[in-house]
Amino acid sequence: MPDVSLTNLMVVCAVAALAPLLLGFLPRLRLPAVVLEIVLGMVLGPSILGWIRIDLPVQILSLIGLAFLLFLSGLEIEPSRLRGTTLRLAVVGYVVSLVAGAPIALGLGSVGWVTSPLLVLIALSATSLGLVVPVLKDAGQVDTPVGQQTVVAATTADLAAILLLSVFFSTGDSTSGSRVVLLASFGALVASTGFVIAKANRSMRVGEVVLRLQDTTAEIRVRFAVVLLVAFTALAEAFGLESILGAFLAGVVVTVLDKDADSHPHFRTKLEAIGFGFVIPIFFISSGALIDVQALIDSPSALVRVPLFLAALLVIRGTPALLHRRQLGNRSTAAMALLQATSLPFIVAVAQIGTELGLIHAVTGAAMIVAGVISVLVFPAVSLWLLTSGSAGEEQGTAGAPTTSRSPGS
Repeated sequence: MPDVSLTNLMVVCAVAALAPLLLGFLPRLRLPAVVLEIVLGMVLGPSILGWIRIDLPVQILSLIGLAFLLFLSGLEIEPSRLRGTTLRLAVVGYVVSLVAGAPIALGLGSVGWVTSPLLVLIALSATSLGLVVPVLKDAGQVDTPVGQQTVVAATTADLAAILLLSVFFSTGDSTSGSRVVLLASFGALVASTGFVIAKANRSMRVGEVVLRLQDTTAEIRVRFAVVLLVAFTALAEAFGLESILGAFLAGVVVTVLDKDADSHPHFRTKLEAIGFGFVIPIFFISSGALIDVQALIDSPSALVRVPLFLAALLVIRGTPALLHRRQLGNRSTAAMALLQATSLPFIVAVAQIGTELGLIHAVTGAAMIVAGVISVLVFPAVSLWLLTSGSAGEEQGTAGAPTTSRSPGS
């Protein structure tokens, strides 16, 4: 047996368990557990208390946690929504994000905060779909025009950002042009794999066996999903692409194939239990522990980067919401802008990749993550207030003046 201690991992797992428990005792504090996990990682990490170290067991499980996070993000994708005018507006909106963010990223590069402005632009162009959907559900808006357009815009931004990251900043030695060819080849392989699995699913014999084993200790559906996750992640690396692309596409493939959920209603719950119950919190806690808090505190110029990155996030991802203003009205457009600007997991992943490649200074990466934490704390709360108070105001206005008609979004 190698000389590896699990004591440090025990501390990380204890923090992962205590974070949501603490929030459970404070139900009025609408704080995502991911934020508390990152903050606790910062406080308990090497730069402050030093109770947590990023040793080998934590590194390995953190890597698996990142893969599972992107896998579950892929599960959020619903291809049936990606069509028509809503999709076209989402694509145009992402282009607007890149155009609006280009001067900001170039400015950050000119002052020496980053070596690669393009990497920062990609990092700030994504939206946390997994954080946005619960907010819309809480507001009862997920099936409304603002909800549908926000979900499609967030989906498009997540997918585009991951593809751009894979093309321009994969760890292999190939050029961007050759990576496009590799990306196309990898996409064809993913599609072929999905086709083969779909054909196998149609087999009565296979279907009977899978149905019999899915809720036994075999957990056959979960095992095959994990195989798909690990296989696509490993294949992405073999193709010289970012491993997170493979993890994300594995989730998308499972979503496409998982059409008959009635026969296995607990399948996704089991996958989320593995991810959010075990490895994903380890990723966020270790990410917080890697933040150089002392460098941010010691340098006023470093600390000022946090509000600047937060403002950049709002400009880059919030501006495309203006494309929907005529249809949604001012209040819903503002809510959509804030939701689109809510981003954290992808920022954390890109900050780590950029730091490892020497393209983002450690202090800049820390400032980006802190800005992402603040976006998760502030933007969804304000957006939820705009959506719910707007609905309440419309209901009161209708009740108080029944003879007066009002156009939607006025």
